[in-house]
Amino acid sequence: MARVAIVYHSGYGHTKVQAEAVHRGASRVPHVDAVLIPIEKYEAHWEELDHADAIVMGAPTYMAGASAQFKAFLDATSSRWAAQRWKDKLAAGFTNSAGYNGDKLNTLQQFNLFAMQHGMIWVGLGLLPGNHTSQGSPEDLNRLAGFLGAMAQSNADQPAELVPPASDRATAEHLGQRVAEAALRWAAGVETQQGATAADATLAVGG
Repeated sequence: MARVAIVYHSGYGHTKVQAEAVHRGASRVPHVDAVLIPIEKYEAHWEELDHADAIVMGAPTYMAGASAQFKAFLDATSSRWAAQRWKDKLAAGFTNSAGYNGDKLNTLQQFNLFAMQHGMIWVGLGLLPGNHTSQGSPEDLNRLAGFLGAMAQSNADQPAELVPPASDRATAEHLGQRVAEAALRWAAGVETQQGATAADATLAVGG
C-alpha cells in the first residue's frame, strides 16, 4: 500500500478542479490511498502528510509565484525541514493561471526547490509536449508543454465548471497516476530495503 497526499490552494475553484483531477488519477491505481487536503485545513492533516509516501503540491500562480496562502503552508513546514522528516518522500506539483504562460514554470520551480530543501525525490510529468505541431490539437495532453509538473490554463472570465479544459484535467490525472505508480514502487523498495537491513542485523547478532 502506498499513500499519496495532495495538498492544494484554490482561489476561485479552478485549481481545485485540477487538484481533484490529480486525485482521480492517483486513486485509480490499485493499492494506493490518495487524500485531498485543502490548504485551509492543512494543520489538521500533519499526520497524513508525515506518513505519506508522496506529497503533491498545487496552487494557482499569482504574480509570478504560488499564492500567499500556499506559501504560508510551505513556511509552516520549517520544523519538519529542520528534522528532515520528509526526506526521501516523493514530491510533485501542479499549477493553474489565466495566462497560457502566466509564469507558471516559476511556481513549479518554487515547489521543486522546496522539495529539494526537504530532501525529497521529484517526480516530473513524463509527457511529451502536445499541441506543438500543425497536426497537434488543444485537446492534446500537456498542451502547455510543461515538464516539471502539470500546468493548466483557465480563462479569467469563466467559472470552474468550464475551465480548466478537459485536456488540462486529463494532464493532471496523468500526473496523479504517475506519482501513485512511482509511490508504489518506492514504498515497495523501501520495505524491501528495511527487510534486508533487519535480516542483516539478525545475522550479525547471531554471529
